[in-house]
Amino acid sequence: MDEFAALSDSTRREIVTLLAEADRRAGDIAAQFDVSPPAVSQHLKVLRNAKLVKVERRGRERIYSLDLEGLAAMEAWVERTRTKWNSRLDRLAALLEEEDRDA
Repeated sequence: MDEFAALSDSTRREIVTLLAEADRRAGDIAAQFDVSPPAVSQHLKVLRNAKLVKVERRGRERIYSLDLEGLAAMEAWVERTRTKWNSRLDRLAALLEEEDRDA
């Protein structure tokens, strides 16, 4: 699943925000929402598949944390896209300035 599609859901974005504060047990994450624990589990599965969170088993508990490698890949994509757009906008600004001088 696409990372950005995974974050299109507000509950999943909120889960990522919670995990940015601290690693959490699955039950602690579920307790933060008005949806059922199985629904939160499905959201966590989507985030895991998108490589935005990872899970570690500690005994019977599952501890969730952010997957920094997955987030870094998203950040790199955003930066590449920003660089391209900034370059295009700089060229447009230069063309507009040139037109103003010629007018």
